[in-house]
Amino acid sequence: MTLKLGRHEFDDQQTLMMAIVNRTPDSFYDKGATWAEDKAFDRVTQVVEQGAEIVDIGGIKAAPGVEIDAAEEIRRVGSFVGRVRAAFPDLVISVDTWRAEVGRVVCAEGADLLNDAWGGADPELVDVAAEYGAAIVCTHTGGVRVRTRPHRIEYADVVASAITDTVAYAERALAAGVDRRSIIIDPAHDFGKNSFHSLELTQRLDEMVATGWPVLVSLSNKDFVGEALDLPVGERLLGTLAASAISAWHGARIYRVHEVVETRQVVDMANVIAGRLAPKRAIRGLS
Repeated sequence: MTLKLGRHEFDDQQTLMMAIVNRTPDSFYDKGATWAEDKAFDRVTQVVEQGAEIVDIGGIKAAPGVEIDAAEEIRRVGSFVGRVRAAFPDLVISVDTWRAEVGRVVCAEGADLLNDAWGGADPELVDVAAEYGAAIVCTHTGGVRVRTRPHRIEYADVVASAITDTVAYAERALAAGVDRRSIIIDPAHDFGKNSFHSLELTQRLDEMVATGWPVLVSLSNKDFVGEALDLPVGERLLGTLAASAISAWHGARIYRVHEVVETRQVVDMANVIAGRLAPKRAIRGLS
Protein backbone atom coordinates (compact mmCIF):
# COMPACT_ATOMS: atom_id res chain seq x y z
CA MET A 1 0.00 0.00 0.00
CA THR A 2 1.27 3.49 -0.87
CA LEU A 3 2.26 5.38 2.26
CA LYS A 4 1.20 8.99 2.69
CA LEU A 5 3.16 10.63 5.49
CA GLY A 6 1.90 14.18 5.70
CA ARG A 7 2.99 15.91 2.48
CA HIS A 8 5.12 12.96 1.34
CA GLU A 9 4.18 9.75 -0.51
CA PHE A 10 6.13 6.50 -0.90
CA ASP A 11 5.31 3.61 -3.20
CA ASP A 12 4.56 0.16 -1.90
CA GLN A 13 8.05 -1.19 -2.61
CA GLN A 14 9.84 1.36 -0.44
CA THR A 15 11.11 0.58 3.03
CA LEU A 16 11.89 3.60 5.16
CA MET A 17 14.48 4.42 7.80
CA MET A 18 13.14 6.42 10.76
CA ALA A 19 16.12 7.88 12.63
CA ILE A 20 15.77 8.53 16.35
CA VAL A 21 16.46 12.04 17.65
CA ASN A 22 16.07 12.40 21.41
CA ARG A 23 15.45 15.85 22.88
CA THR A 24 15.90 14.39 26.36
CA PRO A 25 18.73 14.50 28.91
CA ASP A 26 18.21 10.90 30.01
CA SER A 27 17.62 8.67 26.98
CA PHE A 28 18.56 5.03 27.56
CA TYR A 29 20.84 4.76 24.53
CA ASP A 30 22.62 8.07 23.90
CA LYS A 31 22.50 9.33 27.50
CA GLY A 32 21.49 12.84 26.49
CA ALA A 33 23.92 13.30 23.60
CA THR A 34 21.27 15.22 21.63
CA TRP A 35 19.61 16.97 24.56
CA ALA A 36 21.01 20.38 23.52
CA GLU A 37 19.07 21.79 20.57
CA ASP A 38 22.10 22.35 18.36
CA LYS A 39 23.31 18.81 19.04
CA ALA A 40 19.87 17.49 18.11
CA PHE A 41 19.93 19.53 14.92
CA ASP A 42 23.38 18.16 14.09
CA ARG A 43 21.96 14.66 14.54
CA VAL A 44 19.14 15.46 12.11
CA THR A 45 21.64 16.72 9.56
CA GLN A 46 23.76 13.59 9.99
CA VAL A 47 20.94 11.09 9.53
CA VAL A 48 19.56 12.96 6.52
CA GLU A 49 23.00 12.71 4.92
CA GLN A 50 22.97 8.99 5.76
CA GLY A 51 19.71 8.55 3.86
CA ALA A 52 17.02 8.51 6.55
CA GLU A 53 13.63 9.36 5.07
CA ILE A 54 12.09 10.08 8.49
CA VAL A 55 13.33 11.59 11.73
CA ASP A 56 11.47 10.73 14.93
CA ILE A 57 11.83 13.49 17.50
CA GLY A 58 10.99 12.67 21.09
CA GLY A 59 10.86 14.85 24.19
CA ILE A 60 10.30 12.21 26.88
CA LYS A 61 12.10 8.93 27.43
CA ALA A 62 9.81 5.93 27.47
CA ALA A 63 11.09 4.47 30.73
CA PRO A 64 9.94 5.65 34.15
CA GLY A 65 11.62 8.84 35.33
CA VAL A 66 11.07 12.50 36.07
CA GLU A 67 7.51 13.59 35.35
CA ILE A 68 7.38 15.74 32.20
CA ASP A 69 4.17 17.69 31.66
CA ALA A 70 2.78 18.73 28.28
CA ALA A 71 4.18 22.25 28.54
CA GLU A 72 7.72 20.97 29.05
CA GLU A 73 7.34 18.41 26.27
CA ILE A 74 6.20 21.19 23.93
CA ARG A 75 9.16 23.33 24.98
CA ARG A 76 11.50 20.50 24.04
CA VAL A 77 10.02 19.55 20.66
CA GLY A 78 7.64 22.26 19.41
CA SER A 79 9.85 24.98 17.95
CA PHE A 80 12.54 22.40 17.18
CA VAL A 81 10.15 20.74 14.73
CA GLY A 82 9.69 24.14 13.08
CA ARG A 83 13.46 24.57 12.77
CA VAL A 84 13.86 21.13 11.18
CA ARG A 85 10.93 21.74 8.84
CA ALA A 86 12.46 24.98 7.59
CA ALA A 87 15.85 23.37 6.99
CA PHE A 88 14.65 20.09 5.44
CA PRO A 89 11.45 20.60 3.46
CA ASP A 90 11.62 17.12 1.91
CA LEU A 91 12.14 15.25 5.17
CA VAL A 92 9.33 13.37 6.93
CA ILE A 93 9.17 14.67 10.49
CA SER A 94 7.70 12.36 13.11
CA VAL A 95 7.14 13.24 16.74
CA ASP A 96 7.10 10.54 19.41
CA THR A 97 4.22 11.64 21.66
CA TRP A 98 1.02 10.23 23.07
CA ARG A 99 -0.50 13.63 23.95
CA ALA A 100 -3.02 15.35 21.69
CA GLU A 101 -1.99 18.73 23.09
CA VAL A 102 1.59 18.15 21.98
CA GLY A 103 0.49 16.65 18.68
CA ARG A 104 -1.48 19.78 17.80
CA VAL A 105 1.52 22.04 18.41
CA VAL A 106 4.02 19.95 16.45
CA CYS A 107 1.65 19.47 13.52
CA ALA A 108 1.22 23.24 13.36
CA GLU A 109 5.03 23.48 13.27
CA GLY A 110 5.20 21.07 10.32
CA ALA A 111 5.24 17.50 11.67
CA ASP A 112 4.00 14.86 9.23
CA LEU A 113 3.62 11.87 11.54
CA LEU A 114 2.53 11.28 15.14
CA ASN A 115 4.27 8.24 16.59
CA ASP A 116 2.10 7.17 19.53
CA ALA A 117 4.21 4.69 21.45
CA TRP A 118 1.52 4.23 24.13
CA GLY A 119 -1.34 2.63 22.25
CA GLY A 120 -3.92 5.41 22.23
CA ALA A 121 -3.53 6.57 25.83
CA ASP A 122 -4.95 9.93 24.70
CA PRO A 123 -7.98 9.12 22.51
CA GLU A 124 -7.96 12.60 20.98
CA LEU A 125 -4.61 12.09 19.23
CA VAL A 126 -6.36 10.56 16.21
CA ASP A 127 -8.50 13.69 15.90
CA VAL A 128 -5.37 15.85 15.77
CA ALA A 129 -3.90 13.66 13.03
CA ALA A 130 -7.12 13.93 11.04
CA GLU A 131 -7.33 17.71 11.53
CA TYR A 132 -3.80 18.30 10.21
CA GLY A 133 -3.66 15.57 7.58
CA ALA A 134 -0.89 13.84 9.52
CA ALA A 135 -0.06 10.15 9.64
CA ILE A 136 -0.24 8.14 12.86
CA VAL A 137 1.49 5.07 14.30
CA CYS A 138 -0.85 2.76 16.20
CA THR A 139 1.03 0.65 18.74
CA HIS A 140 0.30 -2.33 20.97
CA THR A 141 1.19 -1.96 24.65
CA GLY A 142 -1.08 -4.51 26.29
CA GLY A 143 -2.87 -1.81 28.23
CA VAL A 144 0.07 -0.81 30.44
CA ARG A 145 0.12 2.74 31.79
CA VAL A 146 2.29 5.34 30.07
CA ARG A 147 5.98 5.22 31.07
CA THR A 148 5.71 2.05 33.14
CA ARG A 149 7.57 -1.21 32.75
CA PRO A 150 5.67 -4.47 32.33
CA HIS A 151 5.61 -6.83 35.30
CA ARG A 152 4.61 -10.47 34.80
CA ILE A 153 2.26 -9.50 31.98
CA GLU A 154 0.64 -12.48 30.28
CA TYR A 155 -1.06 -13.04 26.93
CA ALA A 156 -2.93 -16.08 25.67
CA ASP A 157 -1.40 -15.18 22.28
CA VAL A 158 0.71 -12.02 22.12
CA VAL A 159 0.57 -11.80 18.33
CA ALA A 160 -3.22 -12.11 18.28
CA SER A 161 -3.40 -9.40 20.95
CA ALA A 162 -1.09 -7.12 18.97
CA ILE A 163 -3.13 -7.59 15.81
CA THR A 164 -6.48 -7.06 17.55
CA ASP A 165 -5.39 -3.92 19.37
CA THR A 166 -3.43 -2.23 16.58
CA VAL A 167 -6.08 -2.93 13.95
CA ALA A 168 -8.78 -1.59 16.28
CA TYR A 169 -6.68 1.55 16.81
CA ALA A 170 -6.13 1.86 13.05
CA GLU A 171 -9.84 1.57 12.39
CA ARG A 172 -10.55 4.21 15.04
CA ALA A 173 -8.09 6.54 13.33
CA LEU A 174 -9.75 5.85 9.99
CA ALA A 175 -13.18 6.61 11.47
CA ALA A 176 -11.81 9.88 12.86
CA GLY A 177 -10.84 10.94 9.35
CA VAL A 178 -7.18 9.94 9.03
CA ASP A 179 -6.30 8.90 5.47
CA ARG A 180 -6.08 5.10 5.19
CA ARG A 181 -2.67 5.52 3.53
CA SER A 182 -1.45 7.41 6.60
CA ILE A 183 -2.10 4.74 9.24
CA ILE A 184 0.71 2.46 10.42
CA ILE A 185 0.70 -0.33 12.99
CA ASP A 186 3.55 -1.27 15.35
CA PRO A 187 3.81 -4.35 17.61
CA ALA A 188 5.90 -2.18 19.97
CA HIS A 189 8.64 -4.58 20.98
CA ASP A 190 9.35 -4.46 24.74
CA PHE A 191 6.39 -2.15 25.48
CA GLY A 192 4.03 -4.12 27.72
CA LYS A 193 6.00 -7.27 26.94
CA ASN A 194 8.73 -9.52 28.24
CA SER A 195 11.52 -10.69 25.95
CA PHE A 196 9.73 -13.92 25.00
CA HIS A 197 6.78 -11.84 23.77
CA SER A 198 9.05 -9.60 21.68
CA LEU A 199 10.83 -12.60 20.19
CA GLU A 200 7.53 -14.24 19.25
CA LEU A 201 6.32 -11.02 17.63
CA THR A 202 9.49 -10.99 15.53
CA GLN A 203 9.09 -14.65 14.58
CA ARG A 204 5.47 -14.11 13.51
CA LEU A 205 5.63 -10.55 12.18
CA ASP A 206 4.27 -11.75 8.84
CA GLU A 207 0.90 -12.18 10.55
CA MET A 208 0.80 -8.45 11.32
CA VAL A 209 1.92 -7.63 7.78
CA ALA A 210 -0.92 -9.80 6.48
CA THR A 211 -3.46 -7.41 8.00
CA GLY A 212 -2.70 -5.05 5.11
CA TRP A 213 -1.70 -2.14 7.36
CA PRO A 214 1.93 -1.02 6.93
CA VAL A 215 4.08 -2.26 9.81
CA LEU A 216 6.71 -0.25 11.68
CA VAL A 217 9.25 -1.96 13.92
CA SER A 218 11.28 -0.29 16.65
CA LEU A 219 14.00 -2.81 17.43
CA SER A 220 17.09 -0.71 17.94
CA ASN A 221 19.08 -1.75 21.03
CA LYS A 222 15.94 -3.02 22.76
CA ASP A 223 16.08 -5.10 25.94
CA PHE A 224 14.84 -8.25 24.18
CA VAL A 225 17.95 -8.08 21.99
CA GLY A 226 20.18 -7.51 25.01
CA GLU A 227 18.63 -10.36 26.97
CA ALA A 228 18.78 -12.74 24.02
CA LEU A 229 22.54 -12.20 23.77
CA ASP A 230 23.29 -11.09 27.35
CA LEU A 231 24.71 -7.79 26.14
CA PRO A 232 24.46 -4.21 27.48
CA VAL A 233 22.90 -1.36 25.55
CA GLY A 234 26.08 -0.27 23.77
CA GLU A 235 26.78 -3.72 22.34
CA ARG A 236 23.46 -4.66 20.73
CA LEU A 237 23.98 -3.52 17.14
CA LEU A 238 24.51 -6.96 15.58
CA GLY A 239 21.53 -8.41 17.42
CA THR A 240 19.41 -5.45 16.33
CA LEU A 241 20.47 -6.00 12.72
CA ALA A 242 19.59 -9.69 12.91
CA ALA A 243 16.11 -8.83 14.18
CA SER A 244 15.83 -6.20 11.44
CA ALA A 245 16.68 -8.78 8.76
CA ILE A 246 13.94 -11.11 10.03
CA SER A 247 11.48 -8.22 10.11
CA ALA A 248 12.42 -7.25 6.56
CA TRP A 249 11.95 -10.84 5.39
CA HIS A 250 8.45 -10.72 6.88
CA GLY A 251 7.65 -7.44 5.12
CA ALA A 252 7.99 -4.60 7.65
CA ARG A 253 7.91 -1.18 5.96
CA ILE A 254 9.44 1.29 8.48
CA TYR A 255 12.45 0.78 10.80
CA ARG A 256 12.93 3.10 13.78
CA VAL A 257 16.70 3.07 14.27
CA HIS A 258 19.78 4.57 15.86
CA GLU A 259 22.10 3.23 13.12
CA VAL A 260 20.76 4.28 9.72
CA VAL A 261 23.43 3.07 7.28
CA GLU A 262 23.84 -0.40 8.77
CA THR A 263 20.11 -1.01 9.04
CA ARG A 264 19.48 0.16 5.48
CA GLN A 265 22.02 -2.30 4.09
CA VAL A 266 20.63 -5.21 6.09
CA VAL A 267 17.02 -4.43 5.20
CA ASP A 268 17.82 -3.97 1.51
CA MET A 269 19.79 -7.23 1.39
CA ALA A 270 16.91 -9.12 3.01
CA ASN A 271 14.48 -7.64 0.50
CA VAL A 272 16.75 -8.49 -2.44
CA ILE A 273 16.89 -12.11 -1.23
CA ALA A 274 13.11 -12.09 -0.78
CA GLY A 275 12.72 -10.88 -4.37
CA ARG A 276 11.10 -7.55 -3.48
CA LEU A 277 14.10 -5.55 -4.69
CA ALA A 278 16.44 -6.04 -7.63
CA PRO A 279 20.19 -6.02 -6.98
CA LYS A 280 21.65 -2.55 -7.55
CA ARG A 281 24.31 -4.15 -9.74
CA ALA A 282 24.45 -7.67 -11.19
CA ILE A 283 27.33 -8.38 -13.57
CA ARG A 284 29.03 -11.45 -12.08
CA GLY A 285 29.09 -14.22 -14.69
CA LEU A 286 27.16 -11.99 -17.10
CA SER A 287 29.87 -9.78 -18.60
